[in-house]
Amino acid sequence: MKFLVINGPNLNMLGIREPDIYGKTSYQGLLEKIAGWAEQNGIEVECYQSNHEGDIVDKIQAAYGNTDGIVINPAAYTHTSVAILDALKAVGIPAVEVHISDINEREAFRQLSYAGKACFEHVIGKGLDGYLIALDMLLQNIE
Repeated sequence: MKFLVINGPNLNMLGIREPDIYGKTSYQGLLEKIAGWAEQNGIEVECYQSNHEGDIVDKIQAAYGNTDGIVINPAAYTHTSVAILDALKAVGIPAVEVHISDINEREAFRQLSYAGKACFEHVIGKGLDGYLIALDMLLQNIE
């Protein structure tokens, strides 16, 4: 079984960017958390981060036929990208949307999620542990 974790723009700046909102753990720290989960569960997990919308679309499309589930934090593209929504719908791979902060408690423009419309579940406001919760949801959904 193989899962893909996709992170959108500025998530590579975790620990630096607005630590009062996103925490003090670095992106590398997030990757280590996910690797620990993967090892514990015997699941292959690939992590990918890009600041470019088209690259994220390409990665989603490339997952078709060789990935069992996607965890996606589209970051700023959450609120703007119909292209990412369409890519998720096109491949039909079960997906869970993650947001570190509670987007429903933030600015009004952050409360709309296009990508989330293609996801069967959403983990919002659980910090970095939200990724592990999302991976558990994928595993339960596929088993």
